[in-house]
Amino acid sequence: MTVAAPQAAQQRSKEPYVIGPDGLPLTLADLPAPTTKRWVIRRKAEVVAAVRGGLLTLEEACERYQLTLEEFLAWQKAIDQYGMAGLRATRVQQYR
Repeated sequence: MTVAAPQAAQQRSKEPYVIGPDGLPLTLADLPAPTTKRWVIRRKAEVVAAVRGGLLTLEEACERYQLTLEEFLAWQKAIDQYGMAGLRATRVQQYR
């Protein structure tokens, strides 16, 4: 006897996803809302992971979140150099 997986689980597995900064699958539905104004470390890292994984293009991310190219690239550089801690707005001077 086989047990069918719930339909929501089957449908979710077909959605494109990338691995997020916390190691869990990240889909478009999991990304921060386009109206996000308060950018905490996790949200910035999720957007960078989505672009790097091909879930969003750089242009789509900048348009969706009203970011400048320089702002997004600064997030990406901070992650590359210092990890997620580099995204802390209160520690910008320590990491530059």
